[in-house]
Formats: sequence, C-alpha cells, structure tokens
Amino acid sequence: MPESGLDALLIAVELAFEQVPLSGRVSVEHVVNVLSRMRSVQMPPKINTALQLTTPPLVDTSRSDGLRPALQQPEADHA
Repeated sequence: MPESGLDALLIAVELAFEQVPLSGRVSVEHVVNVLSRMRSVQMPPKINTALQLTTPPLVDTSRSDGLRPALQQPEADHA
C-alpha cells in the first residue's frame, strides 16, 4: 500500500483484527476495505433550507420494461 503509508496500513490491520469475522480469518479485502474507510472523506454537514419538494419523484417502470427487448437483441458482428 504505497499510497497509504505503513502507519495507516498497520492501523487498518489492527482494526481488521478487532472486527474478525466468524471464520476467524481476516482477508486482504477486509484490510483494504478498512483502509479505504479510513481515507474516505467525511460528508459535509446537512444544511437547513426552506426549499421543499412539491412533486415527489415517480418511477416509470413501464418505460424501463419497454427498453428490455431492445437490450436483449444479439449484438452485430463487427469483426
């Protein structure tokens, strides 16, 4: 993990060992996940606003279903 540094990696490993799964094994993916959560930027605080949503968003499932047949057609041979 050259981009993170040894200190951050050691802390991530220690945190991963504190959260050992039921299998008793800590994977590389687990350590990388902990490391990425340590690096992640915190979300900005929520802002109070007077803006209100007047029309709730609606899902048009018929439109999505109408796109399916077009997506299931075989691809043209470009070679």
